[in-house]
Amino acid sequence: MAAEKQSTGEYISHHLQNLQVCRVDGSWVWNECAGNFWTINVDSMFFSVFLGLLFVLGFHAVAKKATSDTPGRFQAFIEMIVEFIDTSVKETFHKSSNVIAPLALTIFVWVFMMNFMDLIPVDWLPMAAHAAGIPYLKVVPTTDVNITFGMSIAVFFMVIIYTISAKGIGGFIGELTLHPIAPPLKGIGIVFAPFIIAFNFILESVALLAKPLSLSLRLFGNMFAGELIFILIAILGIWQLPLHFAWAVFHILIVTLQAFIFMMLTVVYLALAVEEH
Repeated sequence: MAAEKQSTGEYISHHLQNLQVCRVDGSWVWNECAGNFWTINVDSMFFSVFLGLLFVLGFHAVAKKATSDTPGRFQAFIEMIVEFIDTSVKETFHKSSNVIAPLALTIFVWVFMMNFMDLIPVDWLPMAAHAAGIPYLKVVPTTDVNITFGMSIAVFFMVIIYTISAKGIGGFIGELTLHPIAPPLKGIGIVFAPFIIAFNFILESVALLAKPLSLSLRLFGNMFAGELIFILIAILGIWQLPLHFAWAVFHILIVTLQAFIFMMLTVVYLALAVEEH
């Protein structure tokens, strides 16, 4: 498992390989899933669910023990995060909602926790897993495009639901067909209205589909690149320590920023869904 027992290419490939399971010819197989659409990346699922539960249980424990007297350090830290998210949401989402702020808080903290796994030295958990008989282990869920795309798909459907809820089916169809070029509805220009509507539909459909795609690929790309740099630094052996520390300090900013961007873009997309343009 150590880098010196593998070639550089094997070391990098090993660290970028997910622990996978899939169904082949009626039976479940491990790590023989190339090209199988229904492959489950077990490590990504485990760590994302585990960190999600850790977030829920941690915040629930703080909420149960919250006091109006002098708060403890952890409570003060949680309150600071909640106030920051609440302020950010109020500045962006101007309609009344009991869902958006909790959703934004969940996205920010959950994505941050998944990103933060990137700061654990790349060999620690995979070596422990290898000792337990687990051949592959990727510990950063957001370096798996399936995880980031799954979250962005959820946001995509929420955008559609919020648009229809606020503007109705007609309003949703109107946004796809009557913008950005208003088709003429009278006079000789009405002959060109179907072509303009078709053009608007193509343009707006691409813009709508680009939202989940950009959300997922931005987060995945940044975190995958960061993880790859950690792996490349680890190849240096003992000389990795100063570089590892320097990159980790810088990467803390990326970890936090990417969580904030994913959260804010979600709020912006939902705000655009309910507001008249």
